[in-house]
Amino acid sequence: MAIGDGALGFWAALEETYPGTPQQRCWVHKTGNVLNCFPKSTQPKAKTMLHDIWRAETRKSAEQAFDLFVKTFEDKYPKATASLQKDRTELLAFYDFPAMHWQSIRTTNPIESAFATIRHRTKRSKGCLARDGMLHMIFKLGQCAEQNWRKLRGFNHLADVIQGVNFKDGIKQTQTETAAA
Repeated sequence: MAIGDGALGFWAALEETYPGTPQQRCWVHKTGNVLNCFPKSTQPKAKTMLHDIWRAETRKSAEQAFDLFVKTFEDKYPKATASLQKDRTELLAFYDFPAMHWQSIRTTNPIESAFATIRHRTKRSKGCLARDGMLHMIFKLGQCAEQNWRKLRGFNHLADVIQGVNFKDGIKQTQTETAAA
């Protein structure tokens, strides 16, 4: 699975290099983009309804919450609902993976936050260091950030994911359940 925001170059390269890779859009980025289409007074209600989508226990519940969001805001804020609807499949892709992974794969923020310190430091140090010194500083900052990383929740399910085991609403499907579906 590939997780990212709406950067078209990333998705085009992914499709060219690894066609058929499941795609998950980042809920944090999408929420921000959708909320930018609302007036400040309406944003809290819209944000709560967006959270209801990705916090749903099942894909069916998420789709109902998704439809409710669209129905509620489509007439007044068509740009917001169009932005959300265009990535519907990619926003709900995480439901086909182990529930223990959902927290890690719904957003790119854990990856981006690790690089925030590096980005902050390199912007302040521009022109102060030679290339080798800058690379050394970036490497050391990365090592420091690594100490705070958490182990992937549900890492014991990774073998199942790699082997292509089907998950429905985060629950591993048995052969009989898969055949019945």
